[in-house]
Amino acid sequence: MSASSALIAHTTKLDLVIRHVLAGLGHGIHAGRERGAGVEFSEYRAYAPGDEWRRVDWKLAARADRYFVREAERDSHVAVWLILDASASMAEPSRSIDGLDKLSYARTQLGCVAAIAQRQGDAFGLVILNDGKVSFTPASRGPRQLQRVLAQLGRAEARGALPSAEALKASLHFAVSPSAVYAASDLLDWPSPLSQALMRLRQMRHDVRVLGLQTQAEIDASFPDTQAYRDPEQDEGVFRFGSDLRDGYRRNREAHFDTVTAQSRQNDLPVTFAAIEQAPGDVLRRWLRRPGGR
Repeated sequence: MSASSALIAHTTKLDLVIRHVLAGLGHGIHAGRERGAGVEFSEYRAYAPGDEWRRVDWKLAARADRYFVREAERDSHVAVWLILDASASMAEPSRSIDGLDKLSYARTQLGCVAAIAQRQGDAFGLVILNDGKVSFTPASRGPRQLQRVLAQLGRAEARGALPSAEALKASLHFAVSPSAVYAASDLLDWPSPLSQALMRLRQMRHDVRVLGLQTQAEIDASFPDTQAYRDPEQDEGVFRFGSDLRDGYRRNREAHFDTVTAQSRQNDLPVTFAAIEQAPGDVLRRWLRRPGGR
């Protein structure tokens, strides 16, 4: 069990969790900038003859008594947009970490991206999707904007369904300028208004990254046989999960996410899959630098 995931479960202070996750990433990476990409992690490496001195990180050199240069740091003027799927299915809890659910994990990941954007001086905004509605926080810069975004993330509740395609399309007016878009969802509703919007944004040449979250129990089909379940987004009866249904569940799940993966690749839409029980820092690193992999 990840200590950071346990912290997500046991504190309501989102800024505290974010500081803990980002501090755990250490000095091996930093938030660099790359035109057209927005929030990007790039690595330090040891100084080599011929490197430009302006790329040396002097603060790190003072601490480490060695010279290090920053890889691929270039100026960026893109806005960073965070999209949170807060539909009812995001309330699905971990079966191994009490108090942890997909929504709390997603808000932590998006909060980390917001904190990195703020440190870099990027403008960033937030879009929350739930209960058939779109909640929109305009993009801005600075510490106050970070507090606004974190407050909105902290208040988000998992309820209802995603908004309609029409409502979502009308809300994506930020698409007129270059943007880096980071969306967190469980991707259980696919195709959906959200998937269509993300693919449209990618076709418009925005940098779009998707984080697909599941619980380990969903991945392993390790739900208790004794419990009954109701689809939180459909009022259509109660279901049990018995051992006789496990193989069918695994086949259906694999087919669903094979479709998600195939359609995402066809539309050049990077998706990083993760379980909410995984260390948030490790997942954040994969999401920002090497999307993909289930």
